[in-house]
Amino acid sequence: MVSPQAQHPITRREMLVRGLLSAAALTFGFPRALAAPSPKAKAKAVIQIWMWGGPCHLDTFDPKPDAGYDYCGPLRAPIPTNVDGIRIGELLPLLAKQADKYSIIRSMTHGNNGHETASYITQTGRAPDRLVYPCAGAVVSLFKGYEHGYSGLVPPYVVLTEPQGRFSEAGFLGLRYKPFATGGDPNAARFSVEGLVAEGVTDERQRARRQLLHGWTRSAAPCRNSPPGLGLDACEEKAYEMMFGDARKLFDLSTEKDDVRQAYGRNTFGQSCLLARRLVEHGVPYVTINYKGWDTHKQHFEIMRRKLPEMDQGMSALLSELAQRGLLDSTIVWWGGEFGRTPKVQWEAPWNGGRGHHGACFAALVAGGGFKGGHVVGASDKLGMEVAERPVHPSALLSSMYTLLGIDPAGELPNPRGLPVKVMAGTDGAPDLLREIM
Repeated sequence: MVSPQAQHPITRREMLVRGLLSAAALTFGFPRALAAPSPKAKAKAVIQIWMWGGPCHLDTFDPKPDAGYDYCGPLRAPIPTNVDGIRIGELLPLLAKQADKYSIIRSMTHGNNGHETASYITQTGRAPDRLVYPCAGAVVSLFKGYEHGYSGLVPPYVVLTEPQGRFSEAGFLGLRYKPFATGGDPNAARFSVEGLVAEGVTDERQRARRQLLHGWTRSAAPCRNSPPGLGLDACEEKAYEMMFGDARKLFDLSTEKDDVRQAYGRNTFGQSCLLARRLVEHGVPYVTINYKGWDTHKQHFEIMRRKLPEMDQGMSALLSELAQRGLLDSTIVWWGGEFGRTPKVQWEAPWNGGRGHHGACFAALVAGGGFKGGHVVGASDKLGMEVAERPVHPSALLSSMYTLLGIDPAGELPNPRGLPVKVMAGTDGAPDLLREIM
């Protein structure tokens, strides 16, 4: 069964321990992946914009202006995009100008309305089972991370800024494949990245602490000169290189021009999008932006008027910059949450204009990395309640992403029980793919 325990941002000490464990795994040879990515892969990286809580499809990428006020509320004037025939929510004018870069899936479905299980299904493509499977970020980290030539000091799976929680992201793959959650706020004057920049601790104090540590360990010199000791020394060097070297510079957004930062929006989400671009530009294969605030049971439309313009600015700047820098062809951008929101507005108390959970039909967006732009996959019914055409299960979306990344969805996925587990396969044993947009 899926563990519903919420994941908390790791402490500075835990981050250093994880860094040491990862480096030790490289040094002493932990189990390796069973298959290598295909050299024909079109995508090298994924930026996942995780809409924590579940965004409403009617207010974003599947508007229903003819459904009436009880479904649309005040947001009943969708706008045309730069692709004929595609309209999106009225509060997304910047994304409307870039519809040629992305495709909209309007028929996502899994039928589950619980946050924990829906999050698990959407990010693993699996129903709850006797095994806890890894999410997409962990799978990509396995097949495109350290075992396959990744040499960056920044871990291959990064979450900005808090773990999504709901379940164990690494599943049975274990601690090594959990994401590095940065913590902090990339829009702050000093971005306090867990394990790299400590709030209220200067660089000078950190160096003094290291000297003090070395003073304590001099008496253990014979042990430190042994192969395990030398391995730990190498791990320590890697950890401090992260704290003071190029890895830290990678997270320093003060090096970006002010007009670039303004284009993304001077808020946590906008600056997370900018940082995600920097990370994939430097070779990080999987970055998740955990974008909270979409569980809108109450005051839904008031929240949408704040959140949607923020999302519009950050996402549109991300797509634009990825394209301008030649990165969009090799970077998948995946937008979506664990489900949608109830199409019919809950006007009654205590909701007073809210939307509930809706797993029967919702929307997702994909761009780049081999996905075509300017297309719509599937359709919902006239009220957005049910799938009307081409139902798409999360497993189909994940299989398509893996394929574009050069990871065989029907390939073997290592697991502690040695079971014949596939990376991702449909009910007939073969992966279901979104061929119409690949």
